[in-house]
Amino acid sequence: MVVVASLALVALLVYGVIGAGPSSTLDDAVSAGKLPPVPSRELPRLDGGTAAPADFRGKPLIVNFWASWCEPCKDEAPVLERAQARLAAKGGTILGVTVNDQSERSRRFAERYGLAFPSVRDVEDDLGGDFGRIGVPETFVVDRAGRIVALRRGPVDRAFMDEALRMVGA
Repeated sequence: MVVVASLALVALLVYGVIGAGPSSTLDDAVSAGKLPPVPSRELPRLDGGTAAPADFRGKPLIVNFWASWCEPCKDEAPVLERAQARLAAKGGTILGVTVNDQSERSRRFAERYGLAFPSVRDVEDDLGGDFGRIGVPETFVVDRAGRIVALRRGPVDRAFMDEALRMVGA
């Protein structure tokens, strides 16, 4: 009886692993070298108009989810601004995506930290959901073909950003 129960348990575990299949998260895809396409939704820009990640296809792009109330976002702001200067020289940009933030607070944050890159408001967290966002800050590195080549869930540092820029030719 114990042997039969043990075999049934093992069979159930094997079925569960096979049935679950490979994970489809961006994290797992990027780790496996699959380079998934960047999700894209048109959202309102903080400075007027609209923008979407797809608008930057053919150019190096870094998508950064941030908020004015986020302490690590404040710490990474100078790193992002340095990266923006390098990206802009190669025709690329950082696209900021504000999360759970009021427009005016987001604008003041961008001004205070000298952020020259465009930022959009993801009020309903639609784009964040597409990226599988779980917090802020989170950063996604997109090559010229519109594929995610690297990501960081948490604050970026200079070493990560230098490698990210190298990966996208900036």
